[in-house]
Amino acid sequence: MSASSSSSAASIQQHFADLTDPRVRKVTYPLVNIVTMSLCAVLGGADDFVAIADWAEDKKEWLAQFLDMSTGVPSHDRFNAILGALKPAEFEKCLLSWITALQDVTDGQIIAIDGKTLRRSFDAASSKAAIHMVSAWATANHVSLGQVATEAKSNEITAIPKLLEIIEVSGCLVTIDAMGCQKEIAAKIVDGGGDYCLAIKGNQRYLHQAIRDHFVAAMDVDFKKMKVHRHETHEKGHGREESRYYYLCPIDAEEFPHASNWSGLKAIGMTVNLVKRNGKETSDVRYYIVSKYLSGKRFAEAVRGHWSIENSLHWQLDVTFGEDQSRIRKGHADINFSLLRRTSLRLLKNNKTAKVGVKNKRLKAGRNDKYLLEVLLGK
Repeated sequence: MSASSSSSAASIQQHFADLTDPRVRKVTYPLVNIVTMSLCAVLGGADDFVAIADWAEDKKEWLAQFLDMSTGVPSHDRFNAILGALKPAEFEKCLLSWITALQDVTDGQIIAIDGKTLRRSFDAASSKAAIHMVSAWATANHVSLGQVATEAKSNEITAIPKLLEIIEVSGCLVTIDAMGCQKEIAAKIVDGGGDYCLAIKGNQRYLHQAIRDHFVAAMDVDFKKMKVHRHETHEKGHGREESRYYYLCPIDAEEFPHASNWSGLKAIGMTVNLVKRNGKETSDVRYYIVSKYLSGKRFAEAVRGHWSIENSLHWQLDVTFGEDQSRIRKGHADINFSLLRRTSLRLLKNNKTAKVGVKNKRLKAGRNDKYLLEVLLGK
């Protein structure tokens, strides 16, 4: 066994040691084998349990470098049953422990929190609703830090506090869209040592109106005799011109209307997005509450960085991993397979040895054993 293989074996055994085996009868296939084969297969292109079993059968010799393969490879039904019975919270904790040991999150990171529905995970026969995954995304490192499953988008409000309990926000700036703009969520971020930048809409009607009135008055006098941090960007391409303007004003939460109950609130923000295309101009104005008086550039990074969870995480899961089309739904299998996809995406995005996109990295991992091992080692 090579030094790299020994390192992988030790790492896997260590981080999955506390994962509860759901099987009560005689165990034929070690749980660490099931987990390792599943993750490696998903990294290498498998999108369902049949593909996982088939991949593992083809790679028995390679897997034997760091797993006891004396009992062979389970059937796809066994993979399905065992992954469906694992407790998602425990499984995620083990995956995060392993991934975090391989890769550090940048200090002062912007963490975007947003939800995504696994559209095909519903089951009409058993009245099982589609799973909605709420994820935390490190925008600079382009890695998923954690996720919590709910049965409806409306449950994001209760899922976000649970997510905040399993990720480290100290020293970070957390961005959330308007649905997560709740006093309890803001307080939990501040209590965890982080800062927040929360989009605010009609769900906080009175504060939203007060912020809007403030910026309307400020724009009328071009912010004269007012403190404001500004930033703007201008982009052209594909017959489209886009200008973005960012404004952040400090406030005293005790004096600003309807702001006193928001923990740590220090500033209010506005963004104006102007788009010209085919001679027509459209505009979009959004408002934010922020727990720190950021520079204009940092405020812009937070706002734009938030959308990377949609472009870099959700889009990749659908296009590269086929998540939206997945019909896996037995027990917890849909949630746990989603955790495997997110872990795989994080490993592939952070791999530096192949200078290609995630899709081609996945193809390479499926055909090149040396490269797959490099991905598993966090290289």
